[in-house]
Amino acid sequence: MLIPRHWKWLWRKTSPRARRDKENRMTRIRSFAEYNARLRGFITTSEPDQAGFNQLALALFALQFAHVEPYRRFCMARRVSPDKVTRWTEIPSVPSAAFKEFELTSLPVEERAAVFHSSGTSAQRPSRHFHSLESLAVYESSLLPWFKAHLLPETEKFGFLILTPSPISAPCSSLAHMFETVRRAFGSSDSLFIGQTDSTGAWVLDWDTTFDALRKFIGWERPLALLGTAFSFVHLLDALATRNLIFTVPAGSRAMETGGYKGRSRTMPQAELRALITRHLGIPASHIVGEYGMSELSSQAYDCTAGSPERGTRNETRTFQFPPWARVRMVCPETGREVVEGETGLIQVYDLANIRSVLAVQTEDLGIRRGQGFEWIGRGALAEPRGCSLMHL
Repeated sequence: MLIPRHWKWLWRKTSPRARRDKENRMTRIRSFAEYNARLRGFITTSEPDQAGFNQLALALFALQFAHVEPYRRFCMARRVSPDKVTRWTEIPSVPSAAFKEFELTSLPVEERAAVFHSSGTSAQRPSRHFHSLESLAVYESSLLPWFKAHLLPETEKFGFLILTPSPISAPCSSLAHMFETVRRAFGSSDSLFIGQTDSTGAWVLDWDTTFDALRKFIGWERPLALLGTAFSFVHLLDALATRNLIFTVPAGSRAMETGGYKGRSRTMPQAELRALITRHLGIPASHIVGEYGMSELSSQAYDCTAGSPERGTRNETRTFQFPPWARVRMVCPETGREVVEGETGLIQVYDLANIRSVLAVQTEDLGIRRGQGFEWIGRGALAEPRGCSLMHL
């Protein structure tokens, strides 16, 4: 049977390969500088769309495939390359543990202005996420609008008490850098870091400084924002309970807690931690915001907006949401397939602001899929892969 010529032409135009070629031509970006300009425009768009996210993800994947050599080997071992993918969900995600074993960066040594380490125990080798001045600027462009939308929706300036060391004392902490960035952008002149590092590098609080700062803000009758890790809040709350102290901070005050406990304090359920914050500091549940972030990422997720009336109940289910320039998937640890609504899986994050490392990161955290967000439930009980066992990187 002879096939008419116009049928052959139509098949070539509509074949999967033709569609991939067309998509790749639409998303071809030749440099990281060009990508950065496109991403900044996407971040400032009032309603970023799925198509725009997909095009940027494919463009960034192509750049990282070309310039991040360990990631290219990782993808080739899976027979995935930029010319074979049309959707962001097809881009291979790297286990977060790989950041400990390999330099997952496109930056030459001379362009590395900063490196962020993961905050595991001292016995562990930390993850390393390298940044240039350019990628740090993108990191901050991603951080600031999403932080303001969830922590400071009704105001421009606020007094911050930050329960971590400053970047001067903890230069490799992405969290310290994050808090310094929001302090510069939104903090009043009396905002301050009250955390310190001890002789072992552990993060501690000086209680005289902490209690004096709380008393000053209460005396000024100005609301404040307490920002810190979950374990730093436990240290503070235990110190208050030991001394039988209760501070009632001014109305409108809020708290942001993040991260796990990492063996640095006793652990407690999140609802109990927040109830103790309310009891000892007077900050209601509606003004306590959870943050989800990692040193391997450049964008953050939040589980509510400070002051939202529906966030006042103790037993509510909170859902973390990343900004429109990041996407999250819950995948089955055994099959790698995405789970359905309400099921538990490992958290994968696709972060367009991860420009000079890899945009797709497979975390070791478990979450329940909730629409476009997730309910965080803790670390997965998985053995950490090491060395060459890391998927042939």
